[in-house]
Amino acid sequence: MMTIGIAGLGLMGGSLAKAYQRNPKITVYGMDANASITEFAKLSGVIDNELNRDTIGECECVFIALYPRAARDYLESMAPHIPPKTLVMDCCGTKREMCQIGFRLAREYGFEFVGGHPMAGNHHAGFRSSRADLFEKACMVVVPKTFDDIVLYDRIKKVLEPAGFGKVSVTTAEKHDELIAFTSQMAHVVSNAFIKSPTAGEHKGFSAGSYKDLTRVAWLNPDMWTALFLENKDNLLKELDIFLRELQKYRDAIVDGDEKELHRLLEEGSRRKEEVDGA
Repeated sequence: MMTIGIAGLGLMGGSLAKAYQRNPKITVYGMDANASITEFAKLSGVIDNELNRDTIGECECVFIALYPRAARDYLESMAPHIPPKTLVMDCCGTKREMCQIGFRLAREYGFEFVGGHPMAGNHHAGFRSSRADLFEKACMVVVPKTFDDIVLYDRIKKVLEPAGFGKVSVTTAEKHDELIAFTSQMAHVVSNAFIKSPTAGEHKGFSAGSYKDLTRVAWLNPDMWTALFLENKDNLLKELDIFLRELQKYRDAIVDGDEKELHRLLEEGSRRKEEVDGA
């Protein structure tokens, strides 16, 4: 038997609750800032009870699935009520600030904190968009305090397995934020900006896979992504500046009618894709 606590019942937290609820040996406690969501989740059987100061001590693991600032505030307020046996893992898309606070509070109160980032999602937000299979075969990125604790790593894997995660990647908070600026945040910036062309309104009948692939993440949750972009602005600005410099090269070659240079740029990009992703 295992008891899981989930703070925040939006897309991520709601999906975690539904995933763990599939297992009859797991009890799920949950809460949301919107009390009606908490009550609905309880009435619909997605959570067994409310997660609060009285029940958090019963949880083997507590997931904090809130926006970054709210996640930090929640942990600050609940830390005195979390017993040493509990594993606490956040689900925020940036890790440096969250881990700094989480590791400090863990030292102070004795519980185990691990930074976490589920590499899964979709463009819909909220509890009604959550689903039990969201994390099937997905990767969970974790940021532990130390990298040589085999017992902790085994515990993390066992806790995550019932949710359907297929892989656990271990990294530092700094490396996570550096990589995620490129692999996730830049993709959302580019997609969101690309769709603003006046021509976009006329795409139907003229668009196929390339359009769909490039614009899929333009449909996003602006509250969440604003917070994530600003928390990781140093890494994101670095990637954005690189992208803008590269775009300018393509524009210059097109303006100049420089066939040779344009061909070189295209070949260079194609070769780079093959290098980083394989043939």
